Amino acid sequence: MMDTQSFSFADDGDVPNNSLPLIVYAGAIDAGGGDAAAAFEALFDANGWGGSWRNGIFPFHHYHSTAHEVLGIAAGEAEVRFGGEQGETLSVKAGDAVLIPAGVGHKRLSATPDLLVIGAYPGGQWADLMREGAEDAAGIRRRIAAVAMPDADPVGGQGGPMSSYWGG
Repeated sequence: MMDTQSFSFADDGDVPNNSLPLIVYAGAIDAGGGDAAAAFEALFDANGWGGSWRNGIFPFHHYHSTAHEVLGIAAGEAEVRFGGEQGETLSVKAGDAVLIPAGVGHKRLSATPDLLVIGAYPGGQWADLMREGAEDAAGIRRRIAAVAMPDADPVGGQGGPMSSYWGG
């Protein structure tokens, strides 16, 4: 069984968050050898998660109202606040992955200089970029509620941890 943890965040009036919990996969891949970025890209792609990118994590609270997102930490370490200002600060390191439901805020607080993150989205979903204080709160929450459940867990595939945490 994969080592996972889940975290739930209530709507704080500014960052909407989601009733689905955020899932952290500790040591999702072995980042000690080979090309961890390529390994995350291949893993996500094999499980139907595409639109991948390589970068870091924005240093401001943001969320996506049109897509769920998975982050694979290919190199380095970071402290990330999830769930908005009153949320939870978590440490992530090379090899870890984080499944972020649509609407859940995230913000990099600190990182090592070598931080490299691989991001991806479920097939057919494309992320917008929403920041705290966004206008049209009701419309944003309607979009979040309409985001489809992914066909498969981005790390564990069919029957992976997402199915038990998200009930899908």
